[in-house]
Amino acid sequence: MTKKSITIASAELSFETGKLAGQASASVVARYGDSVVLAAVTVGREDKTKDYFPLSVEYQERLYAGGRIKGSRWLKRERNTDEETLSARLIDRSIRPLFPKEFKNEVQVIVMVLATDTIHDTDILAVNAASAALAISPLPWAGPVGATRIGLENGQLVVNPQNGNREGVDLDLVVTSTDTVTPMIEAGANQIPEAQMMEAVKLAFANNQKIVACIQELVKEVGKEKLVINHKPIDPAFVSEIEKKAKPMVDDYLAASATKEGNSLGSIIESLGDELEIPEIVENLVYKTLRKNILEKKIRADGRKLDEIRPLYCEVGVLPRVHGSAIFQRGQTQALTVTTLGAPSLGQSLESAEGESVKRYMHHYNFPPFSTGETGRVGAPKRREIGHGALAERGLAPVIPAESVFPYAIRVVSEIMSSNGSSSMASTCGSTLSLMDAGVPLIAPVAGISIGLVDDTLLTDIIGLEDHYGDMDFKVAGTETGITAIQLDTKVPGLTLKICEEVFARARSARMQIMEKMLATLPKYRDTLSQFAPKISTVQIPVEKIGELIGPGGKNIKKLMADNEVQIDVDDNGSVFVTGVDTDSTNKVLEYLKSMGREIEVGEIFEGTVMNLAAFGAFVNILPGKDGLVHVSRMSTEYVGDPSTVVTVGQNVKVWVTEVTPEGKVGLSMLFDENGNPAEKAVEPRQDRPMGPRPFRPSDRSPANRGNDRFNAPRRRY
Repeated sequence: MTKKSITIASAELSFETGKLAGQASASVVARYGDSVVLAAVTVGREDKTKDYFPLSVEYQERLYAGGRIKGSRWLKRERNTDEETLSARLIDRSIRPLFPKEFKNEVQVIVMVLATDTIHDTDILAVNAASAALAISPLPWAGPVGATRIGLENGQLVVNPQNGNREGVDLDLVVTSTDTVTPMIEAGANQIPEAQMMEAVKLAFANNQKIVACIQELVKEVGKEKLVINHKPIDPAFVSEIEKKAKPMVDDYLAASATKEGNSLGSIIESLGDELEIPEIVENLVYKTLRKNILEKKIRADGRKLDEIRPLYCEVGVLPRVHGSAIFQRGQTQALTVTTLGAPSLGQSLESAEGESVKRYMHHYNFPPFSTGETGRVGAPKRREIGHGALAERGLAPVIPAESVFPYAIRVVSEIMSSNGSSSMASTCGSTLSLMDAGVPLIAPVAGISIGLVDDTLLTDIIGLEDHYGDMDFKVAGTETGITAIQLDTKVPGLTLKICEEVFARARSARMQIMEKMLATLPKYRDTLSQFAPKISTVQIPVEKIGELIGPGGKNIKKLMADNEVQIDVDDNGSVFVTGVDTDSTNKVLEYLKSMGREIEVGEIFEGTVMNLAAFGAFVNILPGKDGLVHVSRMSTEYVGDPSTVVTVGQNVKVWVTEVTPEGKVGLSMLFDENGNPAEKAVEPRQDRPMGPRPFRPSDRSPANRGNDRFNAPRRRY
């Protein structure tokens, strides 16, 4: 076994190999604090039929890592969650750009979370573990990389903050770096200015150098000999011949890239013959032509300037009955986004090794095959859809109002109607408009844009071809104040810090142009909710009254909801959310809840309703859920032998409070003086017989009754 370690942010980060997973091509156990992950890399056979690198990355979180058993009564095995998918994508995007394009062997990277201390994040540890395993493996990989999370606490940037992956923080930035460049950046931020974000990226890059150096020490001791790529070059004469025939068709193909009309790349390849080398030759020709036009002629495929945004179109309120809807279109990329509002209890419950939580704001992204003019599978969302939805969600999360301001669960769904470049940023813009159309009081509107790169030339608002044949897709979302989300994917080993800084400036300029168009369509969120949206009201009750509201087994709250057709959600702090469509029913429940927190005082006067009669008096409802007793002696100035001779059930009566016991029982009186003020004097009981004990009657102890006489019953022995 070999182990290397380094101290990062006051905790030891270690990499150990030779202990677990001995049959994998390479494996590393990484530990940070008491969080432990295993990364195993396996290499398969070469597959020359594929026109892409067959890399698969899996991130698996075991609940035992946090000492937990799955809460489901029926299903106890773990199932892949969106959070695991996002962590796998984090690893994939960090390592994929560093493989040579000619490498076509199947590669699988599996990272398993074995233990978590809930303090040191396992997703960052997973990236570093995968990096170490790849570095010592026989794979031709241009790593290692280091990964660091940067947070913001009390205005200061912090390396690997504790519980840094929690929602609601001001900054959650992850940066992956080699010793020279940065292949991956991902962030969620609370409107962080570009300059401060750049400082955070630089801090992460500097910290990553320590991690890279530590892994390089491990490689020196246990690194395996790298595989040699046998890539046979294509005959130059044949390449020249095919390029000459294909050049006019490729030029037409690029010219039609903005609308995807004309010849497809597949039809061009088919027209040139069936030799196996033709697809590669044509792909390389498109690659060279597109990049040459940009670098030498400053001409993009669709004729735009380098910093020009495609035509924009915005529309809100496009669907009836839904709570909010919008269309956002940028060139040929079009997103239809729909907002739905619901009771707080409709938030998404999340379960992980670190514990359970509830997500109140959710964003889902769907990418049907027709959005690219193709046929394909329709079903569960793919990793790309999960990732794009999460990016749009992060972009808007900082501007979603607090639950105390807007007590709704919020679900936003982006349906991609057409896609030709950066549909995730179209989703972000469309979601802002949809939320505003629904009447959600956003803290600020959010817009987003994707910036591309060809060598050292930046491209604003890239289309699909510029994404595919360019060097990066750098998405930045934010408000006028600052950045809310970042996602960087590269096709090259990485970016320099200088390019990152230039991207932030270019992205800000572009999103301000987009924001202007959006706000021209809908300047601010609507003042009222849709008539079809549920109405939610909030009331505070004393914490000690929560049990009374819920009742045994939820009996009380279930009856209250059923009788009034509302949804009631209760927080542990006494906040109660009432969701309903009917205003009268909702107000009735609110009055009931408000009464629970009200202290009844002696001398208060109420107009109550007689709810029930007993031999000794009448029970009168004075507040929702609160009854008091009017004793017969306080019903009239005359003697009352039967309460029904004075009042009937359902009758409204005027009463005043005579006493409130420590147990909460309320005594009432119906006695008032001629001025309508409470009268203190109660009616004296009728003197039908002398007061005192009942006289002894011998007949009670007669022989006939003696067997039933409790006084003469034989005493039992125990």
